[in-house]
This record gives sequence, C-alpha cells and structure tokens, in this order.
Amino acid sequence: MQDTLMLDPAVEARRDELVPSRYALQVGDIDVLVVSDGVLPLPTTMLGANIDPAVREAWMDDMFLPSDAFDWALNAVVVRSGDRTILIDAGIGADPGLNLPRAGKLVQRLEAAGIDLGSVTDVVLTHMHMDHVGGLLVDGVRERLRPDLEIHVAAFEAKFWAGRPDFSRVHMPPGFPDALERTAKRFLNEYESQLRPFDKEYEVAPGVLVQRTGGHTPGHSVVRLASGGDRLTFAGDAVFVTGFDHPDWQNGFEHDPEQAARVRVRLLRELAEAGEPLVATHLPFPSVARVAVAGDVFRCVPAFWDY
Repeated sequence: MQDTLMLDPAVEARRDELVPSRYALQVGDIDVLVVSDGVLPLPTTMLGANIDPAVREAWMDDMFLPSDAFDWALNAVVVRSGDRTILIDAGIGADPGLNLPRAGKLVQRLEAAGIDLGSVTDVVLTHMHMDHVGGLLVDGVRERLRPDLEIHVAAFEAKFWAGRPDFSRVHMPPGFPDALERTAKRFLNEYESQLRPFDKEYEVAPGVLVQRTGGHTPGHSVVRLASGGDRLTFAGDAVFVTGFDHPDWQNGFEHDPEQAARVRVRLLRELAEAGEPLVATHLPFPSVARVAVAGDVFRCVPAFWDY
C-alpha cells in the first residue's frame, strides 16, 4: 500500500490550499485573523538549551514528538480596528542562505484570505528576528505597500540591530546569527523612513496596545487587544511550546534567557488570573489558547475551533 495520496496535477497545484492557514475571531469590535506563515524545522535543542538532553527528550516523548527535530509554527496576525488594518509581524520571507521550503507563506496566504497588502495601514513588529520581518523583504512586496505605511517597533529593538547585536548567550544552529543580523540590518535600511519607534508602549489604534517586555530580544514586545470587555494578547516569542510545563527552559533564540523566563512567567500568570486568551508566534496553529495555573507551572488550554 502506498503511504501517500496520489493527486492529479490540478489538485497538486492547490495542495497548499488544503492546509489550514487562517483562523478568524472577534475581540469586541476588533476583527482578528491568525495567519500561518508555515513551519520552521529546528533541532529540539532549541526548546531547552539549559537543561539535560535526556530530560528534554523525555518531555518530547511524553508529547509524542520526535526527539531530534521539531516543526515550529510561524503565526502572524491581522487586526482591524476602526479605520486601521494592522499586520502584527510579517513572517520569515525567503533567505537564500537557508533551506526553508515550508516557511515564507504569509504573503500568498494573505492574498488567499482576500487581504490586499495595500490595505495595511500599520505593521507592528514584536521584534526584529528574521521570522518576524522577512516577509516585508520579499521581492515585490514593498512596491505593493502604501507609501504612508507606519511600522511600529520598540526603539530598544531598532537600536540593538542597528549596532553590533550580541549573540553571546544564544544557542542557535549554524548560519542563523549571520542571517538574523543580515536581515535586520537590511530591514532597517529599506524601511527606515517608515519606522515609528516607541519607548515602553504605544496605542496603534483603538484597543490595540503594543508593550515592550524585553527578554527574548532587548525590544521584544507583546500586543494587547481590548474591546467591549474582551481581551486577547499576541505574545510574540515570549511563550514557546515548552513554556507552560517548563517556563524556566531557555529557548536557543533568547538573547537574555533569564529575563525572558521572568517575562514568560509574569505574562502567563497575568493571563491565567484574567482568563485572557493568547496567541503566540510559535505555538501550533492557530495557537489561540487560555492559560491555567498548575502549581508552579502552567497548563495550555487550546480554544475549541469555532466554525
């Protein structure tokens, strides 16, 4: 028996359309669309750089996941509030130095959702790692964006990447530090005139507040949505799949691992107390979930899909 489904060419051309790639929800009067940029395969060492490999392997086994490599989800969000259409993070794009055939899908999936790039009034960057800015560097994208587009990013973040970024405490696969620095500097160069740096927080539109947390990167930020008594937080890279069971496990991409852990615990406790849902870049699509406290750790409670 063949282990793959044979498709005719017409169906094969539409294979990507069969992959769930967008999920809509409401936060009061704010429209929210979670969009998948694909998946990024990485070594599982990235999920807990500071712990015994046998402990990490046991956790992976308990989660019915392979012990050597893990597909990280790449999620972005489109928000409509008032007359503003806001893209929160822009996906990974296509770096020629990395082989990432299942990532970099954001632009085509926005198009499939009927979202014209020219309708986007604002971009909010949780931080400037390449899987959050690269989509705006894809050939032909900038020409389709409106000339008055505003890009909101923490001033600490822009300053960090404009200088000589410190990679001394990260644990990344070979090639990634160079690719991250190269992409961030190119982004700053190409979009300098449209950057709108903020210090601690900034209200992009009614009910759309971006707040700097630091930790993962110096200017890492989260986006808080609030309307009509409803709430939702886009946590960016503050929370990973291991962050609920093991909030102290350090992710390999964290530039300040201890601060990142403090940010993670503080945010998860706050969301658990409020019963507020979250979305995060690297939680399995669509990543909409609530947080429960389980002693000194946490429990992820995925939302039931609403059709």
